[in-house]
Amino acid sequence: MYLKQALLFVIGSSAGGIVAAGVFAFLAIVGIFPRLIWTTGIKSHVILCETMMIIGGIFGNLMDLYHIPRMLGGNMLLVGWGLSIGVFVGCLVMSLAETLKALPVFGRRIHLAVGLQYVIAAIAAGKLAGSVLYFVYGFGGT
Repeated sequence: MYLKQALLFVIGSSAGGIVAAGVFAFLAIVGIFPRLIWTTGIKSHVILCETMMIIGGIFGNLMDLYHIPRMLGGNMLLVGWGLSIGVFVGCLVMSLAETLKALPVFGRRIHLAVGLQYVIAAIAAGKLAGSVLYFVYGFGGT
């Protein structure tokens, strides 16, 4: 019984480590980490930034696996976690778009000379409004 659980723990941890390494390698190749460090101006604190990214990944996994009771501020932690994930995904998408040079192509296709940042902001605001409606009013299930 314990041998089976130990084996499952080792296999699960190994698989999780491999997936995490692949995701971080992809993000490093795309250039999201150097871009975030450069734009935020924390070049002198690179080691601290890397440590916080690792701690954030660990904390995010713990939040995903275990339910934190409300008395410990679980709802507030969930809100902070959701906002952090939203910011991270937004940075990842913009980094991918810049890597693929998609924004200039998009601008030429819709014949938009100026104001592309407003189009992107409007798309982001629409996604935000849709997400808020989805979660506040409980659309889509349960």
